Amino acid sequence: MPPVGIAPGVWSIRLINELDNADKTANELTKGLNTEQLNWQPAPGTWSVGQCFEHLCITNELYLPAISSSLSGEPSSAVQDINPGWFGRWFISSYIEPSAGTKHVRAPKKLVPRAQVESSVLDRFLHTNQTARELIRHASDRDVNRIRFKNPFIPVIRFTVGTGFEIISKHERRHLVQAERVRWSADFPRSQHGP
Repeated sequence: MPPVGIAPGVWSIRLINELDNADKTANELTKGLNTEQLNWQPAPGTWSVGQCFEHLCITNELYLPAISSSLSGEPSSAVQDINPGWFGRWFISSYIEPSAGTKHVRAPKKLVPRAQVESSVLDRFLHTNQTARELIRHASDRDVNRIRFKNPFIPVIRFTVGTGFEIISKHERRHLVQAERVRWSADFPRSQHGP
């Protein structure tokens, strides 16, 4: 718990709401899809709905333990908001946020989803988001603008915990938008019993 008189920051409430919205979107996107639809790709080399979700699962499963281990033994010192440094802000706006200005680069090899994704990928995604919510609650009384974690993809880069949480949330939004484009494209295969 935070020291007396210091309430956890609004950042934790905002990020938990963003993860809740991601869960809702994920459920809507995958509702009623069969394995063929989940793995349908609009063009060779582009990701299916299922691959978007598996990519997010792999990312979260690597990022969240790295963030968690950095919080061990840190004293309580709540902050009201997340303030990424200039590099964190640049990285998020250049590579993570779902916007027209975001650079399109290939995912690191360890984050590339399999060619065929199992239908259990939704449960896996929802589980990683639950883990993220629990970790956010745990970190809500820490100075997430000061504590740094070892980046599991680029070890020489050490983002703050707050920046890491922002990356997770915005990265999810980016690939949910990508999955939405696939799911609602005119060529998306329709099942005999619905969408």
